[in-house]
Amino acid sequence: MPVNRVAWRNKGSLTEATLVWILGNVLLAVEDHWIVRFIASGRTITPSSNSVVPGDYDIYSKGTIRVSDEAWFSRLISHAVSGRDDAFRDGVRARDGKCVISGEVNDGAMWGVWAGFQAAHVFPLEHESLWIQFNYGRWITNMDGVVGSSKINSLQNGLLMSENLHTRFDQYLFSINPDDGHKVITFMPNHWGIDGRILDPICRNPNNPDRVSDEVLRWHFRQCVLANMRGEGEPVFETDFPAGTDMMATLRDEPYGKERFEMELASRLRFMAREGEGRAH
Repeated sequence: MPVNRVAWRNKGSLTEATLVWILGNVLLAVEDHWIVRFIASGRTITPSSNSVVPGDYDIYSKGTIRVSDEAWFSRLISHAVSGRDDAFRDGVRARDGKCVISGEVNDGAMWGVWAGFQAAHVFPLEHESLWIQFNYGRWITNMDGVVGSSKINSLQNGLLMSENLHTRFDQYLFSINPDDGHKVITFMPNHWGIDGRILDPICRNPNNPDRVSDEVLRWHFRQCVLANMRGEGEPVFETDFPAGTDMMATLRDEPYGKERFEMELASRLRFMAREGEGRAH
């Protein structure tokens, strides 16, 4: 009987039902019936609302068990910089008004002060070519009349977050599961105070055509699973580059450095092109 093993180290809000779904729909390709057992107790895990206990789990099946080779996409920190991104940033600010993850309200909004808050793209701008290739624009429903746009800058692809959480969101260290009551799930032990919180309703009001798309949230959650729960997990990348730091040297030495270098270059070229458009106008 083939056996595979997974580990869950974070004592948090992931339920056994979600763990079973993750194994069956994201991480594993299994040809026959399978079960998962918690090694410490020998208990078979069922799709229940019980929290997953930290530890090691074995998966048993009469058929073969293969770990998914689905692609995982590294990313930069997708800060909006200028030009057309301003509409995305301003729209997300107007819709949310607070960090929709922690609930922190921006008291400076009435004076136009947004220090410490950032509009985050759920699906990153750096992978717009993939967004177009896989027609993910079909997830966006508030831009049906717009021609010549990939729709990636739709407000439905955005969330307002505090700056420190935006960085962690972009590094796939936490996500939102829209199929578990929009619960926030962290993928590493932490003291951020967000694990188990519910995504603020202000950004997902069903009566608001600009509400965040559940489909883009599902995409991000799936990426977090692939980045953190397959094998030893994917690397967490350096994001702090003080003045004088050789950023490109750091990228050269990192895993996936080539991909990050290409995304960084594309991001800078996009910024320069938009700056040029602004001067031309």
